Amino acid sequence: MRLAHYLAQSGLCSRREAARRIEAGEIFLGGKLAKHTDRVTLAAGQRHCLEKLFYQGEPISPPEPHSYLLFNKPVGIDCRLLKDDPSSLLHLLSQDKRLYPAGRLDKDSRGLLLLSNDGELTHKLMHPDFCHSKCYRVTVERAFTDEFIHALRAPMDYGHGQVRASQVTPVSANSFEIILTQGKKRQIRRMCRHLGYKVTDLCRTRIMELTLDRLAEGEFRELSRAQIAALKDAVQL
Repeated sequence: MRLAHYLAQSGLCSRREAARRIEAGEIFLGGKLAKHTDRVTLAAGQRHCLEKLFYQGEPISPPEPHSYLLFNKPVGIDCRLLKDDPSSLLHLLSQDKRLYPAGRLDKDSRGLLLLSNDGELTHKLMHPDFCHSKCYRVTVERAFTDEFIHALRAPMDYGHGQVRASQVTPVSANSFEIILTQGKKRQIRRMCRHLGYKVTDLCRTRIMELTLDRLAEGEFRELSRAQIAALKDAVQL
């Protein structure tokens, strides 16, 4: 198995982040500095590798059973898992499992967040090449025009490459639903700002077929077996 793939399965981080950590010289395999081309040997019938693996001098634990949680993130929680940040999501997670978000929400945004230690699933959900849909309810500071909605639906370049919403539906005079498959950093806020509007509330309501479904703000809920199976099927795992 490729090293980055194994690191993602171990719950250390996503596959993309694993590649970055290998490049940064933070991973040691069998007593040597790891390379991108390295592979690990799995024990027969097991998920752990036979070589010794270290990250920043600490041994990397073998993969844990996969966990999948939904979280209704409030405004003010930072999705970056930083020990020294009191607002970090890390402080709300159980310490016996290494979970990380499958796609972040800005600190000033709220709504649905999927947390897992399944690195392969997380990689496929986060990577823009796979085009998985996410739905958001957005409120701006004043009533918008029809031209604003039309502009959101059209290709746009606000200085970070071309973006486009898959679907935009007005909900009220100053709120709308928007479906994205790209998920660039602060994409919705930057799209609105480019058109002269300021976002005052942004809530993610759906990730593919997963919804908040009465999940209270600040609460966690485990995915059902049927939801996990459907999610894996949708991302072709």
